[in-house]
Amino acid sequence: MNHVPKVSSANTRRAGTKASKAKNFVLDTNVLLHDPDALLNFDDNHVLLPIEVLEEIDKFKRETSERGQNARSVSRLLDLQRARGSLSRGVTLESGGTLRILFGGSEADEALPEGAPRLAPSVDNRILAHALRVRQAYPKTPTILVTKDINLRLKADVYGLAAEDYETDRVNLKDLYTGMFDLAVPASQISEFRSRGELPLPSNHRRSPNEYCTVASDSEPKRTMLGRVDSTAQKLLLLHDCQNVWGIKPRNREQHFALDALLDERIRLVTLMGKAGTGKTLLALAAGLKRTVNDREFRRLIVARPTISMGKELGFLPGSLEEKLSPWMQPIHDALELLGDLNMGQESRRSGDLLKTGVIVVEALSYIRGRSIANQFMIVDEAQNLTPLEAKTILTRVGQGTKIVLTGDPYQIDNPYVDAASNGFSYVANRFRDQPIAAHIELSRGERSELAEVSANIL
Repeated sequence: MNHVPKVSSANTRRAGTKASKAKNFVLDTNVLLHDPDALLNFDDNHVLLPIEVLEEIDKFKRETSERGQNARSVSRLLDLQRARGSLSRGVTLESGGTLRILFGGSEADEALPEGAPRLAPSVDNRILAHALRVRQAYPKTPTILVTKDINLRLKADVYGLAAEDYETDRVNLKDLYTGMFDLAVPASQISEFRSRGELPLPSNHRRSPNEYCTVASDSEPKRTMLGRVDSTAQKLLLLHDCQNVWGIKPRNREQHFALDALLDERIRLVTLMGKAGTGKTLLALAAGLKRTVNDREFRRLIVARPTISMGKELGFLPGSLEEKLSPWMQPIHDALELLGDLNMGQESRRSGDLLKTGVIVVEALSYIRGRSIANQFMIVDEAQNLTPLEAKTILTRVGQGTKIVLTGDPYQIDNPYVDAASNGFSYVANRFRDQPIAAHIELSRGERSELAEVSANIL
């Protein structure tokens, strides 16, 4: 289903209501690389593509990355639209709007406001120049430059041009639910909950399936029990104490909730959100090892991460594929080593051996397209660095019998093309909120060390 971009200054038509007047949307290249279907998401407005955007798309389409795949998708989509008529004169889209390619005369001197600084030659500035010329040619029609480049939006503001981010997949973190809530009930219901193992939800409490709850007595606040909303969102189910899971025991209620979701066979997607040191990756690995090795419910444990670095790139790395991926995957190996140290027994020896035998597979996400992953426990670490489209690509690779866990911290993003509100992790957690096969837990208390917890809070 297409979603109209949430452009604050552009009242595009939504849910069958008609816009009073069509607007001109000039799109930057990064919008199409972020969402190849963006052309179709502007309803009955005019979508304008500078010729420089096509040139950049052509440059990126040769890449083997997700960006290259998106560029090729854009090219195919444009070619389909070309069958409707001349793109230079404009074609009508299925949404009722029009699509047109802008070319020629990208010099913007004549379109600049009086006293505004001249534009230096660059691709971004030529795209900005096209938008300024459109505004000049159609003064009575609102013209909006849509770009994910913050600096280009700032530059447009200098020239008095409306500019907005492409926000069709943005999720305000303040609106993203934590996956848990508190409920105060009479002391008699606490006893009933303990004995029966379930408790009806009050009729005025609308909750999502698999949302976790701390049930407290209204007369004795310290008397609490932990529960989870069932798949029908009608009642709470009692949580039992988690056993020793590959050497890990929950240290707080959020970790208890997380282990419950990770070990429940009915939940096929788990999103674990939290700052550094809250135990997201460690909990996921411990649960994956238990369910794969001890319980034999899955064929193997797959652990994957986006290959995006923090800080400056070190350039191309020498060696085989395994050697090239080693720096990216070292945090996973560190976590596996810690799990081994916590056991100091038979499982300690097996944690390292399982990598050699292929029961645990650590890999990058670069080669997941086209695969079908069945009967496996899959963990995607640092998922906040994914775009929504990349997250969709990963989830659509999941085959029968597979459980997938996404861990991430939207406040620690290294991908320059997403932010806390537009990353794939937040997008997935929000879209799956009401699905009975999914659970989301936000971990807030750091357990790595006292220093790590204080650093995460004050720095």
